[in-house]
Amino acid sequence: MDSLKLPIENLSFDDCWDLLSGDTLGRLAIVVDGHPEVFPVNFVVHRRSIAFRTAAGSKLWGAMMERPAALEIDGYAPATELAWSVVVRGDTQVIEDQSEMDAVDGLGLEPWQPGEKSNYIRLNAKALTGRRFQVNRPDVWNTRLQDRRRASFE
Repeated sequence: MDSLKLPIENLSFDDCWDLLSGDTLGRLAIVVDGHPEVFPVNFVVHRRSIAFRTAAGSKLWGAMMERPAALEIDGYAPATELAWSVVVRGDTQVIEDQSEMDAVDGLGLEPWQPGEKSNYIRLNAKALTGRRFQVNRPDVWNTRLQDRRRASFE
C-alpha cells in the first residue's frame, strides 16, 4: 500500500489530551544557551497543562527563562496498525505553590531518574496538535528487526 494514499487524521483537542493523560514519558524541547535541546521527561497532565519535576540544571534554567517550549509524545498500536503523535507548545513556569505541587504528586508524578527532583515545572499549552495515521506495511524481509511495525505482521 502506498503511504502517500493513507489518510492522516487530525486529532481533536480532547483526543490529544486523552493521549497525553494516558502517557508518562515525553520529549521536552527548550532553548538552552541560544539553541534547542531535547530532554526526556516523565510528566502528568494537570488542569490541561503538562507538569514535570527536575533537578537544578538546563531544564530548570530554561523553564525559569519562560521561553517557548514544546513536549512531544508518540505511539504505535500494533493491533490496529495506527501510529499517533501529539505536540504541546507553550511557555513554562516554575510551580511554587505547595498545594499545586501536592496536586501534581497526587496524580502519580514520580521521576524515573534517581536523585532529588525538587523543582516542579508547568508547560502551559498555547497550541496543541495531534495526528493519527495508518502505517505503511513493512517489508518483513527487509525491515529492521527493531521496527515496531513488524509486531503486527509476525
